[in-house]
Amino acid sequence: MATDLVEINQQEPQPEVLERAAAAVRKGKVVAIPTDALYTLVADPFNLRAVSGVFRAKGREPHRSLPLLVSDIMMAEELASQLNNRFFILARRFWPGPLTIIVPASAKVPLRVTGNTGRLALRQSPSRIVAGLLALLNQPLIATSANISGSPTCRSGIDVFGMMDGRVDLVLDGGACTGTGASTVDITEPYWKLIKAGAIEEKEIADCLQL
Repeated sequence: MATDLVEINQQEPQPEVLERAAAAVRKGKVVAIPTDALYTLVADPFNLRAVSGVFRAKGREPHRSLPLLVSDIMMAEELASQLNNRFFILARRFWPGPLTIIVPASAKVPLRVTGNTGRLALRQSPSRIVAGLLALLNQPLIATSANISGSPTCRSGIDVFGMMDGRVDLVLDGGACTGTGASTVDITEPYWKLIKAGAIEEKEIADCLQL
């Protein structure tokens, strides 16, 4: 496939560029966008062709789940089979922000998106590009780092294009992403666990959950 590269303003995303990206997602395509953390691949989690396209683009093992971006806590509630108090405490404290929360997935989420685990990683991003796309689509988006599995995460649109050319349909180039990657916490077990260290320290999470 030919990969298109389109410039976008991260602070004031051009409506026509957002609409182009949304149209690509509606067609089951894979799009790379800048977020508050790093460049991310987005796609429709309910379109299995799009899900397969993300796995193929990254060369990702099928047993690994694909995180989702949501617009708010209400959208998260629709995607989870159940949410405990830990979720609401963390989401109200850290969302929108660089914290991904793993919860039990509802039956409406394709099992392949969860890596056949039945668990789902959710995050609300403060990125205006992400917010604009979610508003246009009115649904969650797959959101996994824009790189080939095992390679460094890309921090600019040109880097993404260089690595993913021919693997994704569209790259929105917003220049450099300087943020730290999101932290990931699993709250599905009796004891919560930090799965991936990132912008939010484990102590911050622990302090929050002890309130």
